[in-house]
Amino acid sequence: MKYQSQAYTHSQSKKVGVLITNLGTPNAPTKSALRDYLKEFLSDPRVVEVPRLIWWCILNLIILNIRPAKSAEAYKRVWTDEGSPLAQITQAQCKAIAKDITDEWGSQVVVEWAMRYGTPSISGQLQKLFDQGVEKLVVLPLYPQYSAATTGSTFDAIAEDFQQRRWLPELRFINQYGDHQGYVEALVRSIQAHWDKFGRAEKLIFSYHGVPLRYLHQGDPYHCQCLKTTRLIAEALGIKENEYMTTFQSRFGKEEWLQPYTDKTLEALPQSGVHSVQIICPGFSADCLETIDEIGFENKEVFIHAGGERYEYIPALNDSDTHIRFLSGLLKQQLVDWIQPEEDGSLREKRYLSSTHNTKSE
Repeated sequence: MKYQSQAYTHSQSKKVGVLITNLGTPNAPTKSALRDYLKEFLSDPRVVEVPRLIWWCILNLIILNIRPAKSAEAYKRVWTDEGSPLAQITQAQCKAIAKDITDEWGSQVVVEWAMRYGTPSISGQLQKLFDQGVEKLVVLPLYPQYSAATTGSTFDAIAEDFQQRRWLPELRFINQYGDHQGYVEALVRSIQAHWDKFGRAEKLIFSYHGVPLRYLHQGDPYHCQCLKTTRLIAEALGIKENEYMTTFQSRFGKEEWLQPYTDKTLEALPQSGVHSVQIICPGFSADCLETIDEIGFENKEVFIHAGGERYEYIPALNDSDTHIRFLSGLLKQQLVDWIQPEEDGSLREKRYLSSTHNTKSE
């Protein structure tokens, strides 16, 4: 095996690294860029658990010839002069987290961000961290609830990269935080701030990304963790069971997915007498195509067309102060026992040379 190399000297400062990750985004809202992105994303066996040969044929002969053009049109609706909303927000989160942590601990901690699919890649950002002297690493996938298709896949990418390296850092991996008190409080404040400004609707809907139902039966905890996040927020808000509900969005294919489906629920609510809704997506740490376009526009059209009168999307926490404080605090819990008083580099090199001399003398 040929291992990846990295810049390293025995006298360099030992640093602690943080890598925050999110799902990914195409490099441009074009058919060709979407084809590349979707091929990488949908080729992941964690994302689509179908026998590889069968799925290869479906993906390459059907999906990649049809879906890129449609997806490109959707991305064009949310694209900005700065690029993809998800990339912009994740970068802003990284910058804010880095400032908060380094304000307290200085240059010992290096913070970078990466995407599971697309750029910047996990492997490339790991190399960037190691080239800066990182010897201990905390990875935080920005998925509040664990799923094999998201958090599990991120760990796969880390492990795949590490298989190519001779030297490995100490590693800590945060695999979920959807029930953390700080996260729940941040969401509660966001909802309450929306209510203070616009008033309450008849129904508050918590919409999460969907996965096939069989994943639940096979042991994936995602569904249960989503329900727990909803319950904790509802309890903190003091709302009754008939005032909120949990739904699941973004299914594709003929297989049964987690229910109730968000779009079908919104279509049915006006017939049951509910004509105003507010919807929030606690499974998303940053707004992206799925929240901005699917939830913010497509599902609004479904609801209004079915007879609904008032539809409001409550944005993700993004790089809000409460969210950054929570994420920084979560990371600091993992970092605190790794932080050491900084030592002069020349002294560290002398200690290394001295220990080498003593070993040779023995």
